[in-house]
Amino acid sequence: MKHVNLFRLEQSVQGTLGVLSTNEFWCYTLEPNWYNNIRQHSCIPKGSYDTQIRISPKYGKIYWVTKVNGRSWILIHSGNYGGDSRKGYKTHTMGCILLGKKKGLLGGQRAVLNSRITINRFYRLMGNVLFKLNIIGGR
Repeated sequence: MKHVNLFRLEQSVQGTLGVLSTNEFWCYTLEPNWYNNIRQHSCIPKGSYDTQIRISPKYGKIYWVTKVNGRSWILIHSGNYGGDSRKGYKTHTMGCILLGKKKGLLGGQRAVLNSRITINRFYRLMGNVLFKLNIIGGR
């Protein structure tokens, strides 16, 4: 089985910034901050997870991160913001992993940029191959 690594770099109420890499690809990631694995508000715990391919009504064909203790429907999809909405920050994730080619600020908030282009490239390169997602760093 192929392995994809996600290295978490910084965590804050504006989101958890990281880098996702394979042998052929790398990009930035943005997830929610760590909030004790609370559904819809927290990033998932570090560890190794299997993936499956699913069809999402909102995102189309997506990778689904499975066997996350206490959680379900953790997806890898496009989006820019990963902030804590309970503290007034914008978010495009409810625990999912966002991909972007660049990191930066949008409206003064941490964001990943060029997300749709990046997610499409990642999915093309992966070619519907399932993988083990290894999350390193952070909580």
